[in-house]
Amino acid sequence: ECLFGGVVNGKMYMNECGVVALDYWKRIDTRYPNTIIHEHIVMPNHIHGIIEIVNVNPFVGAIHESPLQRDANPELYRNHRRKMLIPKIIGWYKMNTAKQINQIRKTPGATIWQRGYYDHIIRNEESLFYIREYIKNNPMNWNTDRFYQNR
Repeated sequence: ECLFGGVVNGKMYMNECGVVALDYWKRIDTRYPNTIIHEHIVMPNHIHGIIEIVNVNPFVGAIHESPLQRDANPELYRNHRRKMLIPKIIGWYKMNTAKQINQIRKTPGATIWQRGYYDHIIRNEESLFYIREYIKNNPMNWNTDRFYQNR
C-alpha cells in the first residue's frame, strides 16, 4: 500500500503519513545519541536510510555472556552490541510511526510495517557511495523498483 505519498515525474511527494515517517527517521539520532543519520528517503510504501553507529563503548551495559568472553574478543563484543542496537532503533521507529499514522488514519492497532526489515553493513567508501546514489535516485527509478505499485 502506498501509504506515504506518491512519485510524480521522478520526485517523491509525501502526504501526512509520509511526513510522520520522515519526522521520526530524523529523530533517531536524538533518541539514540550514538547514531548519525545519513542519506535517507521516504518512498510511497517503504523507506531507505543509512544509520551510522558511533562511539559504542564495548564495556557499557549488560549482555548475557561472561566477562571472559567479552575480554577474549573485544571486537566481536563491539560488533554484537552494534547488531543489538539496530533492531532496537527499528523497533522504536516502527512503533512510534505506526502509532501516529494510525491516529491520523483513525485505524488504531492496524499493521503499518512489515514484520522484518532489510539491513546491510556498509564496509567501505565505495559501497557507501553506491548506496547513497541508490537512495538519492530511488524516486527517479520508482517505476522499476521492486516495491513499485502503480496506484
